[in-house]
Amino acid sequence: MTAAGWRTGLGTICWLAAFLALEWLSFIHEYKGLPITPWNPGLGVLFACMVRGPAWYGVILFAGVLGSEFLVVKSALAWSEVVALAAIMAAGYAGAAALARWLRFDVELTRLRDVLVLLGCGVGGAAVVAGSLTGVFLMTGQIEPAVIVPATTPLFIGDAIGIAVATPLLLRILRPGAGWRRWRPGPVLIAEFALYVAVIAAFLLLTIGAERTGGFNYFYLIFLPVVAAALRHGLDGACASLAVAQVGLVALMHLHGFDAETFTEYQSLMLVLTATGLVAGVVVSERAQARLAMEEAQEGLKAMEAEAVQAARYNLVTGMASALAHEINQPMTAARALARSAEHLLSTPGGDSRRAADNLADLVAQIDHAGGIVRRMRGFLRRGAPRSSTIDIRNVIEDAILLARASARDRNVAIAFEAPADLPMMHGDHVQLQQVILNLIHNAVDAIGETGRGSGQIVISASVDPGTDRLVVGVRDDGVGIAPEVEKKLFQPLTTSKPEGLGLGLSISSSIVELHGGRLWLENGTRGATEFRFDLPLSRSKAQQS
Repeated sequence: MTAAGWRTGLGTICWLAAFLALEWLSFIHEYKGLPITPWNPGLGVLFACMVRGPAWYGVILFAGVLGSEFLVVKSALAWSEVVALAAIMAAGYAGAAALARWLRFDVELTRLRDVLVLLGCGVGGAAVVAGSLTGVFLMTGQIEPAVIVPATTPLFIGDAIGIAVATPLLLRILRPGAGWRRWRPGPVLIAEFALYVAVIAAFLLLTIGAERTGGFNYFYLIFLPVVAAALRHGLDGACASLAVAQVGLVALMHLHGFDAETFTEYQSLMLVLTATGLVAGVVVSERAQARLAMEEAQEGLKAMEAEAVQAARYNLVTGMASALAHEINQPMTAARALARSAEHLLSTPGGDSRRAADNLADLVAQIDHAGGIVRRMRGFLRRGAPRSSTIDIRNVIEDAILLARASARDRNVAIAFEAPADLPMMHGDHVQLQQVILNLIHNAVDAIGETGRGSGQIVISASVDPGTDRLVVGVRDDGVGIAPEVEKKLFQPLTTSKPEGLGLGLSISSSIVELHGGRLWLENGTRGATEFRFDLPLSRSKAQQS
């Protein structure tokens, strides 16, 4: 036999021995020689095994009932009747356990639903078994039809209370990670448990004493310590206090020799107390688990937020690096083209030296512009705001046109500037605003190039809107226009229609304008009449105000 087989066999013997021992301890009353008792903890133990494990625990119950009838009860029933009784109990409770598993019952009793399923299947199984056994007793002549209720009631109560008290307690003890080491009871918990035991014992003595003298029934006082334990320690507290109350009640009533009818009456009350205590306990446990889950979720959220902050920092660095490369690429490309042109002019006999000198001057301007971008980007990263000063917006626009004219001329694109002579002075960052206009001009040149015409025109306008007291700058081109699907996310990073574009120009431009207290938008996206506009406050910008 394998090691697993030995463990299975040893476990079977142990559970069978436990069932017989509990039957011997709990068999107090019988009804007219029949195995009917209002307290059946052995059944509760095996029912816990059946809802947790395989169906062969039903075989243990069958064998246990047979052994109990001949070793404990010493029943006078015939063999056939005993076998029928054992078969009914094994089949009935195995079916109830299978129903609980089919209902996706959690054996750890973590939710109110699980406790209700356990009580429903257990009590329902007890009703079916009690009714079936009563039918057998009727057919064999063991009882008369007139005594069906007195005979069936203690049988049903005994099985139901056995399952209601013993099964949850054993399931909680057998759950993974449970036991003495998990609970680690300290002096306070031990003292509290002793107090519950003392209070329950006192109320039981008061109840039994009043019952003997025919006084008031004090049983409902036992609800107080049981519910208190459930509220304090959840389902574990409820199971422990109910076990103490049940064992104490059975012991005291047996010690004082109460009859079966009185015993059954108190067990009925005990069944109500058990259901109340279990429901209260599992609700408290469920809320504690929900609170713990919420705390764990909050901790997880904090960890995710920390990771998000770290990722945001990384994204900021990489994004700014991409933006810096994007912004520097334009003046450096223009500078390279100007240098090549000047080199060609100077190396050609009879070359145009004046044009070469102009190209070299433009080249220096482009290099200075690239240096200004680096300086302003560094300042932006340090302070997060533009360096504002009083600027002439006309000069800003004319400087941008000068920087863009070389690349525009190479693609046969004309640039015109339309503005009144009396444009007001304003506050802003000369280099950053110049970069916005340069981005819009370069985008317009690219859009014209995509038409395939070989020529085009860009018109830059600037005027004061008297209604809002804001300066409005527009850049209009006769290029291919803006596709509707691109227009919806035009100012989002990484949005571009260019095969080699990074999709950062408009996003950066929009951020610069917003830092100046303005807004950048697409005024018209149709082919041949595309226009971008941005406005700036003529009063001090947000950056200057801060």
